[in-house]
Amino acid sequence: MRKREQYAVCVKNSGYEVSLELRKIYRVVDDNVAAGKQLLRIVDESGEDYLYPAFFFIPIRLPHAVREEFKLAA
Repeated sequence: MRKREQYAVCVKNSGYEVSLELRKIYRVVDDNVAAGKQLLRIVDESGEDYLYPAFFFIPIRLPHAVREEFKLAA
């Protein structure tokens, strides 16, 4: 079974201003170990995934059409 793509909006970026833009939607990569440490694995401005504090983000659900557009842009 394939997992659903997850996304979150950035609400804080202290110390990571170059890597994270406030109010931007980012793709979340599933990482249970990171989640246990209150971190999220985020595909940031570099295009790579890195760990960031979970409180920097608010998880969101995107409409299907928007998710499809994100896939095309990747």
